[in-house]
Amino acid sequence: MQVQTRDDVDAVVHDLLATYGGREVRVAHLLCDRHADDADRVALLYEDATGKTSRLTFAELQDASARFAGVLRDLGVSRGDRVATLLPKIPELMIATLAIWRVGAVHVPMFTAFGPRPIRHRLQDSAARVIVTDEQQRPKLNDVLDGPESLATSAPHAVVVSSGDRQTDHGRDISFWAALHAARPVQAPAVIGGDDLCFLIYTSGTTGSAKGVEVPAKALASFETYMRFGYDLRDDDVYWNVGDPGWAYGLYYALVGSLLLGHTTLFYNAPFESEDVYRILEKYGVTNFAAAPTAYRAMRAAGAPSGLKERLRLRAASSAGETLNPDVIAWAKHHLGVPIHDQYGQTEHGMLVNNHHAPSLRRAIRPGSMGHPMPGFRMVIVDEAGHELGPGQQGQIAIDCPASPLYWFRGYRGAPERTAERFVGNGRYYLSGDAAYADDDGYIYAGGRTDDLITSAGYRIGPFDVESALVAHPAVAEAAVIGKPDALRGEIVKAFVVLKPGFSAGTALTEELGQFVKTSLSAHAYPREIEIVEGLPKTPSGKIQRFLLRDRG
Repeated sequence: MQVQTRDDVDAVVHDLLATYGGREVRVAHLLCDRHADDADRVALLYEDATGKTSRLTFAELQDASARFAGVLRDLGVSRGDRVATLLPKIPELMIATLAIWRVGAVHVPMFTAFGPRPIRHRLQDSAARVIVTDEQQRPKLNDVLDGPESLATSAPHAVVVSSGDRQTDHGRDISFWAALHAARPVQAPAVIGGDDLCFLIYTSGTTGSAKGVEVPAKALASFETYMRFGYDLRDDDVYWNVGDPGWAYGLYYALVGSLLLGHTTLFYNAPFESEDVYRILEKYGVTNFAAAPTAYRAMRAAGAPSGLKERLRLRAASSAGETLNPDVIAWAKHHLGVPIHDQYGQTEHGMLVNNHHAPSLRRAIRPGSMGHPMPGFRMVIVDEAGHELGPGQQGQIAIDCPASPLYWFRGYRGAPERTAERFVGNGRYYLSGDAAYADDDGYIYAGGRTDDLITSAGYRIGPFDVESALVAHPAVAEAAVIGKPDALRGEIVKAFVVLKPGFSAGTALTEELGQFVKTSLSAHAYPREIEIVEGLPKTPSGKIQRFLLRDRG
């Protein structure tokens, strides 16, 4: 169907909802098997830091995931069970994810920068039956699976991607490739309903542990809508989203979205370096590129190689995570040959507001604006009482749920009170937590968070998680965490720490505290600044007043 008008766009959304929201949905078929008849169609291009490259066709992905589904089946995994992955951007991640859906199970993604604390919480809360990991990540599971504080009889089986087919160092562990080659394939993809879960992904909050977001199969309709209209992904595009599939943007759009369209995606498994990004863009002839604002800011800071724009094939560049500075957009147009289209979404919904690339929805970019609502969502600005506000009035960006056919959020797992906090207007409006306003032409502009959540390098970090990690250190009596403005990352995590008697402030201790959080929590969430204080500002009821700490910087 040639999409030219808004009616055409709405017809596509209607058809996608029928495909992914029905009573019989074969997820593995929709993401893989229907594209596997073409033996040469490539699902994945892979390169790592050593220069090793490989490719995986849809036919090969179908075979490998069917075999690994047999491994999961033999471990007792069936429809509705949880299976976690703790893997970098490697082919085995794609194979394992498809295998999970092939048996009708629920995928629990985890980020490889996580330390033992968030990993344990996700495994325990999700009741995962199996975790698929690699040799580099396996030591983080020692206490969870083998140590004195293990999950005991509920501990998941660990399937480890190791070098070759060799056995791992732990008796209960299973070698990924050895088990895959020995397994009897699961040929027929499991059937689930559109309201049944595909993913259970966790998102940080300002209080309490990370919240589990239950993502049903019908959410795939919104993911494909974004791929088609937000990105305008075309058959002849070379597509690269640098997002990590351990997080929502990378999972939904670097892994799942491209598979839905039968399109090749690119995994580059290496630490982020601007020089490598330029090289990969040029080497593979990338035409459609997506990254977090921090990546673009780092590329700008590093400087583009001479004559790069003439050697690149880029036709579309997108950004999500936080608002881009106008000068970065202008830099990209000058040095990369295309302007960056700012876009907005959340773990709980996927993308919601876009500067769309698709010709049928494309409009001129306005500095500071994240664009217009994505098809399938009615986005509004509301006040605290849930009243819709007019142009120029700042409030909170919200979803008009009954008027949004692609809306799929079903609440936080086991947390009805935290779910209820998201809604006003008798449940009509979902509150994003982001301040915003709209202009007379419907362009939406972000105004920052309305809560204490920290956005750093595109990651959303809950202060509670960092504070909990800090107070686990024997020197710390209390801790409070804020986001401090930073030119490169948007914000950095800053901690205010009250020490226990007998401990003294000093460089050695603050460095130890930072390393302690990095090791136990995650490499992206540790405090880059730590200030030792005598006490923390609190309300009469004892709640930390982080806004007063933000004023101090």
